[in-house]
Amino acid sequence: MKLFNETFRTLEHSLQYSATKNEVISNNIANIDTPNYKAKNILFKSMLDDSISALSAKQSHSKHIPFNSKTDYSPFRIVSNRTTSFNHNGNNVDIDKEMSDLAKNQIYYQSLIDRLNGKFGSLQTVIRGGR
Repeated sequence: MKLFNETFRTLEHSLQYSATKNEVISNNIANIDTPNYKAKNILFKSMLDDSISALSAKQSHSKHIPFNSKTDYSPFRIVSNRTTSFNHNGNNVDIDKEMSDLAKNQIYYQSLIDRLNGKFGSLQTVIRGGR
């Protein structure tokens, strides 16, 4: 018997993504004056690829490409943008962009927490017998 459905697992992964994104943004802000520091970003596409790689499908022909052909598994991919430079010291951290991303991520994180609290509230109501 499964106590929790896939919603809890999805919320857990989304919280991990948001926490990692917050860490990346915080590192970028902390290194705003570091010479030659290149801003980092977390890619959602790698999350999507990882989710797709977990799918399985029946191969009706030997020449069909399997879904799970991805070999390396990492929940998120963090990349640096080395092509730009905003400051005279080679640093490319844009504080306005980072603060905007931080605010969006905080709203996203809070919405996930609210949804998780709602799910646990529903479970609590069921356990109490509807009271």
